[in-house]
Amino acid sequence: MILFWRKKPWVDLQHEEEFIPKNYSERGVDTGAKLEDQLVGNVDLERIFYATESMDLRASMAWLEKHQEEFDETTFIVNTDDGNALDALKGHHPRLIINKMGLTRIRHLNTFLNKANEALVDGGYLLCHSRTSSLKRAIFIKRHPGLIGKVLYAFHYLWHRIIARLKLTRWFYMWVTKGKNRSYPRVELLGRMYRAGFEVVDERFHQGEFFILGQKFRKPIWDDDPTFGALVKLNRVGYKGNMIGVYKFRTMFPYSEYLQPYILEHEGLQKGGKFAHDYRVNFWGRKLRSSWLDELPMFINVLKGQMKLVGVRPLSRSYFKLYTPEMQALHISVKPGLLPPFYYDKKTPETLEEIQESEKRYIEAYHQHPFATDWRYFWGTIGNILFKHKRSH
Repeated sequence: MILFWRKKPWVDLQHEEEFIPKNYSERGVDTGAKLEDQLVGNVDLERIFYATESMDLRASMAWLEKHQEEFDETTFIVNTDDGNALDALKGHHPRLIINKMGLTRIRHLNTFLNKANEALVDGGYLLCHSRTSSLKRAIFIKRHPGLIGKVLYAFHYLWHRIIARLKLTRWFYMWVTKGKNRSYPRVELLGRMYRAGFEVVDERFHQGEFFILGQKFRKPIWDDDPTFGALVKLNRVGYKGNMIGVYKFRTMFPYSEYLQPYILEHEGLQKGGKFAHDYRVNFWGRKLRSSWLDELPMFINVLKGQMKLVGVRPLSRSYFKLYTPEMQALHISVKPGLLPPFYYDKKTPETLEEIQESEKRYIEAYHQHPFATDWRYFWGTIGNILFKHKRSH
């Protein structure tokens, strides 16, 4: 069955093929999820995927219209910027929803994604597309080369990425633009998909457009409050397993916290136990992390009694699950700290196992002599930071 809500043209930006960099991609796309590696089991989805893989967006949508009557009654092609319109699909048990309208034109994007999740059967698919902010920048600079192009893009960035996000100015941006032609980084789009309960099973750039295929694997999240400001509050596992909100300066793109399972699956861990090739960290975030400035707001948690100066790292739920059951129990037996024990060690741990061993040595020593252990670890860590240049990456 095919339904259409035709409110706006399905091409959300005028395509300017001559300005699109050939073979454009972004960091992490090549190693990301690919449909070829999945057991899909949806005949319509596989047919659409292989029939349109050599087409641009306009030709792909034209192909969908031409063949719409040939699809199964559980396949729905929509063209809407209103997530609430998807409520009408719930009684039809859709297994595949394709939205022809670009994500940048949807005013309430989270609502749309969540409603799509609620309409789909378990294991159902959502196929959507967008033009990412980085691709917009590449096209913009190529179309306006030289200094004038950089100046013009600076104003574009100020309008679509800063004024559009700040609480004091967001209302004005939405009033002027009606929420159309917005600018989203690829990481944010992937993160929003995971927040909405979709596992990304394919992502790719193709002829000037970013395509995302998500599969429903859990219920969407409605009751959180994602932020865009410089100061973020991240949910972390604290003392006795209680969740605490850890304050940090933003170093990642918005919605990055929802993307941890995807990064872990497709990028793995690097030396030091952190995520390898973590493209969620933005340019300014790398600068902040190299100087430890991003962690200064954690002193708020210290003052609130949720953390102390020295202690195990406060971990996200997904990272905490990587620990052995023994280490999980040990980890939550002490308050987390601002300065982790592995910066005290002579040789910085390089694997997850070595990090757990480092924390185990600290925790066991702390349980025997709390004050003396923290005093020793504090000055040892400060010395390593100042004289051996150990840094947070």
